[in-house]
Amino acid sequence: MCNRCNYEDLLIAARLDATDNRIRVLEVIGNNSYPLSAADIYQTLERNGSINRVTVYRILDLLVEHDQMERISTGGRAFYYGMAPNANHHPHPHFYCTRCGQMDCLTPDSLNVDSEELWRTFPGRIDKVEVRVDGICKNCMK
Repeated sequence: MCNRCNYEDLLIAARLDATDNRIRVLEVIGNNSYPLSAADIYQTLERNGSINRVTVYRILDLLVEHDQMERISTGGRAFYYGMAPNANHHPHPHFYCTRCGQMDCLTPDSLNVDSEELWRTFPGRIDKVEVRVDGICKNCMK
């Protein structure tokens, strides 16, 4: 849960209008300790007030495009969404359960991937390095 982020300020810094729906989407994602699917985000928003499903998807795309949120691949066609790295959210790897589909955040120190050499030697532009560990979660192991 993030109580350090000011979502309105994040939107303004990204040169986006701080609309109620954009703030609501950021609050849902920022107030969770793990990434959420678009369907989970939509269902949470619907419980607290009406919102169009297409609007949610457009907001998610916009926030990813403006580096306020990151889209995390499951390896298939589905994605999860989490806060993009910023002063309050450090880059970190994720664990994806291939049985139940749960995506969890791992601590930044749990898996040390030194990408400095890649950034220094790669001749092109690297926009993002994503690390995801796949396996079976403890709940599914029972």
